[in-house]
Amino acid sequence: MKAQIKFGTSGWRAVMADEFTFENVRRAVIGISRHVSSLKPSGARVIVGRDPRFLGESLVAMAADILAEHGVTPIVITDPAPTPAIAYEVIRAKTDGAINFTASHNPAEYNGIKFSTPDGAPALPDVTKSIEAAIAVADAETAPAAPATNKAEKQEASIKKEYLNRLKQLVDIPAIKNAGLKIAFDPMWGASRGYSDVILREAGVDVTTIHDFRDVLFGGHAPEPDGEYLNDLKAAMKQSSARIGIACDGDADRFGIVDDDGTFISANYIIALLFDYIVESRGWKNGVAKSVVTTNMVNALAAQHKIELYETPVGFKYIGELIKQDKLAIGGEESAGLSIRGHVPEKDGVLAGLLCCEMVAKRGYSLKQQLKRLFNQVGSFYPVRENFRLTPEVKAKFTAKLAADPRDLDGRRVTEVVRKDGLKLIFEDGSWVCFRLSGTEPVVRVYSEARSEADCAKLSAAAKRWIEL
Repeated sequence: MKAQIKFGTSGWRAVMADEFTFENVRRAVIGISRHVSSLKPSGARVIVGRDPRFLGESLVAMAADILAEHGVTPIVITDPAPTPAIAYEVIRAKTDGAINFTASHNPAEYNGIKFSTPDGAPALPDVTKSIEAAIAVADAETAPAAPATNKAEKQEASIKKEYLNRLKQLVDIPAIKNAGLKIAFDPMWGASRGYSDVILREAGVDVTTIHDFRDVLFGGHAPEPDGEYLNDLKAAMKQSSARIGIACDGDADRFGIVDDDGTFISANYIIALLFDYIVESRGWKNGVAKSVVTTNMVNALAAQHKIELYETPVGFKYIGELIKQDKLAIGGEESAGLSIRGHVPEKDGVLAGLLCCEMVAKRGYSLKQQLKRLFNQVGSFYPVRENFRLTPEVKAKFTAKLAADPRDLDGRRVTEVVRKDGLKLIFEDGSWVCFRLSGTEPVVRVYSEARSEADCAKLSAAAKRWIEL
């Protein structure tokens, strides 16, 4: 079945053997090959990598053949590799982009393609539209394409050493060792295996690693480093007396952090904590970026530090653009993605975990203790994200409702309407709610934040009622 291939905020993803078939992957790679060739008719080089998902090796081999047939030299990464490591290699080796077979944190039945541009960043809409147009042109051709006269030769590469060396420049690994910090690490059977723990262990840090083998089913659940999936990490922390637990998702672009008492610390709070720590430890004050649905604690800290704040639509590619322009000390999204100044314009879960270890080691306080200090400085913030499934009738009514500018929500007066991404309503007391319709399923994502847990619960309930009205 020929599927409509649409590249979203993090590439194209679909269920294997449904829409993600060899035929459709071939179509997607042909589109990418033609796009790259149109920009550089001769001498183009594209990295081809993968996470550890089922059939990854076969997909990489097929993509390498298609690129070569189009005169583009494929540089095949021989082992599963983190998305940020692939992004770094694009920049380091000055290639013309990268094809990465991964569905990130999606369940095992999914796979996907991420395309990175020559700057190491996720492809922006103008690039993905060009690729989609090239796919459509190829689909419409009735005669088979003529064989390339300049077929390229495949190359192979190993990228771990260079990427880990870069992380050693960005993170104070010796400080983690000198603090005697014990760490537990969960790669969730994913691409960060042999990365986060190796860089620490080589420096003499005591690291306990779990799930350190390939499992294409990811333990029977999504490889998402969220609290509900990190019970094994919490148990390993308790058994090894670790003071912090770090985890990455399937392709290691997202992070999950557990405090010394087994409490999962949300990405919203980690981004705020690391922003404050980066300013304190590096002295960088060139800017901070967050998606429109990420905690306003970042806004409050930016005001306190007198640092320019950039608020972007959802999708790390927008933050990546600012990193490329050296406008940021740090940028992050509540969906557990961040990067820092001088690094890749792509989410890096490995870096995030290591920075958290450094922060705990050098400050000497647990994450909850540090968060309490921030609450004392800028006030408390309680964010929550929920998904609500919609019936066709409710979705139609709700979609129409999103086009209007509400003046109140359940008695709360709206003081500002923001349409940077979805519909965000900001209220008199600084609390807010944002509604974003999914582009792939009948779901509305609702992000709420208030200054107390009780008020956040009330705001979330009010948002749900508004959806169903």
